[in-house]
Amino acid sequence: MADAKEPRAESAYYDWDAGKITINLKHGTSFSFPPEIAQGLAGASPEELAEVEVTPSGTGLHWEKLDADLGIPSLLAGIYGNKAWMAQIQSKWETAVSARKIA
Repeated sequence: MADAKEPRAESAYYDWDAGKITINLKHGTSFSFPPEIAQGLAGASPEELAEVEVTPSGTGLHWEKLDADLGIPSLLAGIYGNKAWMAQIQSKWETAVSARKIA
């Protein structure tokens, strides 16, 4: 039942040209995000990012060498890490927006 209602990844890969992780979902859509906003992926090399695996259930992504795991439902909801990580990312985004307003 959940498999039919919840988003499941069919495949995922690191897009070298765009510099983003791309997830192809089973229902036919795709989703991409820059790795620097995801906890456990920031600062990783392109080679490390390219070693992404989809979990057998299709509900998550895993990077063995980085010891990083991200859930598909969370990613689609805009959650790229734990609360502390997200607060840090939010602060960076707010600083960037404030800097643009001043300029």
